[in-house]
Amino acid sequence: MRVVVAENAGFCFGVARAVEMAEKLAAQGGENWCLGELTHNRDVVKKLEALGLRTAARPEDIPDGAAVLIRAHGEAQAVYRALEAKGCRILDATCPRVERIHKIVAKAGEEGRQVVVFGEPSHPEVKGICGWCEDAVVVRDMEELAAWSETVEGAENPSLTVVFQTTSNWEISEQSINSIKKLYTNAQVFDTICNATSIRQNEARKLAAACDAVVVVGGRHSANSIHLAEICAECCPAVLFVENADELDRTALQGHETVAVTAGASTPSWIIKEVVNKMNEPEIKKEETVAEEAPVVEAPVEEAPVAEAAPVEEAPVVEEAPVVEEAPAAEEAPAAEEAPAAENGEKSFDQLLEDSIRTIHNGDTVTGVVAAVGSTEITVDLPTKHSGYISVSEFTDDAPGVDINDLVKVGDEIQASVVRVNDVEGTVQLSKRRLDVAKGWGDIEAACEEGTVLEGKVTEENKGGVVINLKGIRIFIPASQTGLGREEPMTNLVGQTVRFRVTEVNRARKRVVGSIRSVSARERKEKAEKLWAEIANGKVYHGVVKSMTSYGAFVDIGGVDGMVHVSEISWERIRKPEDVLSVGQEVDVHVINFDPEKKKISLGYRKAEDNPWAKFISAYKVGDVATVKVVKLMPFGAFAEVVPGVDGLIHISQIANRRIGKPEEVLSVGQEVEAKITAIDEEKQKISLSIRALIEPEPARARAPREPKPERKPEPEADALVYEISATGEATGVAPEEDETPVEE
Repeated sequence: MRVVVAENAGFCFGVARAVEMAEKLAAQGGENWCLGELTHNRDVVKKLEALGLRTAARPEDIPDGAAVLIRAHGEAQAVYRALEAKGCRILDATCPRVERIHKIVAKAGEEGRQVVVFGEPSHPEVKGICGWCEDAVVVRDMEELAAWSETVEGAENPSLTVVFQTTSNWEISEQSINSIKKLYTNAQVFDTICNATSIRQNEARKLAAACDAVVVVGGRHSANSIHLAEICAECCPAVLFVENADELDRTALQGHETVAVTAGASTPSWIIKEVVNKMNEPEIKKEETVAEEAPVVEAPVEEAPVAEAAPVEEAPVVEEAPVVEEAPAAEEAPAAEEAPAAENGEKSFDQLLEDSIRTIHNGDTVTGVVAAVGSTEITVDLPTKHSGYISVSEFTDDAPGVDINDLVKVGDEIQASVVRVNDVEGTVQLSKRRLDVAKGWGDIEAACEEGTVLEGKVTEENKGGVVINLKGIRIFIPASQTGLGREEPMTNLVGQTVRFRVTEVNRARKRVVGSIRSVSARERKEKAEKLWAEIANGKVYHGVVKSMTSYGAFVDIGGVDGMVHVSEISWERIRKPEDVLSVGQEVDVHVINFDPEKKKISLGYRKAEDNPWAKFISAYKVGDVATVKVVKLMPFGAFAEVVPGVDGLIHISQIANRRIGKPEEVLSVGQEVEAKITAIDEEKQKISLSIRALIEPEPARARAPREPKPERKPEPEADALVYEISATGEATGVAPEEDETPVEE
C-alpha cells in the first residue's frame, strides 16, 4: 500500500497560534482558563488540561481575576465585557480572519444593514459573529435565505451584508455568492472563507480523485473535518473518518494500492503521524531501511503529485530506474557533445536527442511551452523526455480569486521550478510561484538596500497592521506605518494598490517589513512644496474631501489641506457641510485666499456661474411680474422665492388690497402666486415684491351726506382737583366740595 499525505493537513494558522498561546499560558501556572474547548479535538484538549489549562463553558463559570484564553473561534462582544467586569486577564487568540468578520458585521449593524451569516447556527464561530451585531440571520444555504426573505414585509430587495463561516465549503459558498449578487442588488457580499480552508478542500478533492481510498483525520464535531470527508466522498468510494490512530481499522484498507491521508484544521501533526505510522506498520517491519530513508509523514504533497500518487516508500526505486542510469551514457556520447548547431540557429538532431534524454532534478529551473490549460492544472511541454504539470495553486498566489485563463494561454513560454521528478512515469511537477518567490526575494533585498519605492496590493488586515503580497512574498506594514489616522479603520486599505518602501528584510525568518507612511509623507511634502510655489487666488484644484466640521470642510488639494467654509459650499442655504459634501468625495475647488506663512488656504466650492443672484439680474428687472413661491411667513410680511436661491419680500401692506392683521390670513408656505417686482437693491441683493399691485382696487362706495353737527356751547372750566403727593410719589386727595368756593388765581 502506498500512502500520500496531504501537504496542508493539520493545524491551520489560527489554531496553531491558539494552541501555542495556550501552552505558554499553562506554563505560567496559576488560575488559567479557556472559554470553551480550544479546538474540536479531544486529544488536544486533554493534553492542555493535563498542563493545567481548565475549560469553562460560560464566563460565569470562570473565577474573578483569572487568566482567560479566547479561542480561535472568537466570542461575542458581550463576553469580553462580562470577563472585564470580573477583572479577568484576557488573552485573545481569535483568528485574524474571524476578527475581520466581527468588524464587518459591527460596521454593518451601525449602518443599519441586515447581517446574514452563512454557516452552522450552533457553531461557536457563528455564535461569536452574531454577538457583534443585532438581529443577524443565520442560514445554511440559499433556500433558507430565500425562505427568510419571504418573511420580511415590505423588503423585496433588502440591504444585506453577507459573510461566511471561515470553514464553509468553498465550492458551495462560491455558488451562493453568485446567486446572492443576482437576486439582491443591494447586498454587500464578503468572501470570508479562509483561503487555507479552500486550499485544503481543493487538495483533498484532487487526492480523493487520484487514490483508491482516503483517510480523513479530525474531530467528529469539527465542521472543516466533516466538510473534508464530504468532499472526499464525492470523488472516492472508500473514505474513513477517524479521530486518532486508535480508531483506524487497517483491515478496511486492504486491497487498496494508493491511500491518501488528509486532516482537519484542528488536528495536530502528532496525531496525523500516529495514524500514518499505524497504516505503514507492515511495510516498516519488512523494510525498515526504506522507511528510515523516506518517512511517509514528512513527504509533502508538493513533492508527490496527486496524479502520480507516487509512494514515498518507493522513492529509492525511482533512483534505481533504468532510464536514470542511461542518462549519463547519453551525456558522454561524443556525437551529443560535438554536434554542431544548424546554420539557421536551430538545434541539430543530436542536440535535440541529448535534450530529450537529459535528466532534470528537484530545484532546477526549466523553460517550457504551455500545451493545455485546465481548471486545476496547466500542462507544459518540456525539452526533455518528461511532461510537466503546474497546479493552479502553484502558478500564482492570486488563485482561486482569478480565472487562470486570464493569466496564461496555450503557446505561452514560461519558466518554472522543478518540485518533483518521476522518471518512471515521465512526469515533472512544476511551480511557477516558487520561482517567482525566489526571484522576488532578490528584488526585495535590493529594494531595501536602495530605498526603492514599490507597489503592491493590500491583501489582508491583522491586529498589528496590514499585509501586502508582492511576487508571492508577504510584506508586513505595521499600523503606525500605514499612514492612516488613529480612528480610521485599516480595513479601508484592504484591496487597494499602495506605494511603499521596504525597511527590513530577514530571508531566514521569511520576514519583510515595509512602510507606506514614509513614501506618502515624502510624496506629500514634495507636492506641498510645488503647490505653494504655484498657488494663486482663483486657481482651480482637483482635491479630495478629507474631513468635515460644523463650520466647513477640509480638502486635500495635493499635499496641502485647504478649508471650504460652509458659506462657500453652496449658493443655497445649508445647515452643515454634510448636506452637500462627503468624506472621500472628489471635488473641484478654487482658491479664495491663502497665507504662506501660516500655511492656511481658503477655498471655494460654489461656482460663480451658478450664482443665483446673477441669474436673477439677467432674467428680471423692476416692473416685471414673476411667479413666486412663498417660503416663510413673518409678522411683517412673507418671503417668496423668485428663482432658486433668491428670495424677495412681500410686505404685509402689499399682500392684499385691504387691511389684514397677519400674512397667514391670505398666504401659506409653499403657495405659488403672481407678484410684481417693485424694487431691486443690487448692492444689498434685496428684492421688494407686491401682490397688491396686480389686484384691481375695489370700487368706491357712495356715501350719504352727513348732517351738520349742532354747535356746542363752551362749557365752564371744571374746577381743578387738589392732590397731595405721598412719599412714594402717588397722588392722593379728593375733589373740592360743591359748596366750596373755587380757588382764584
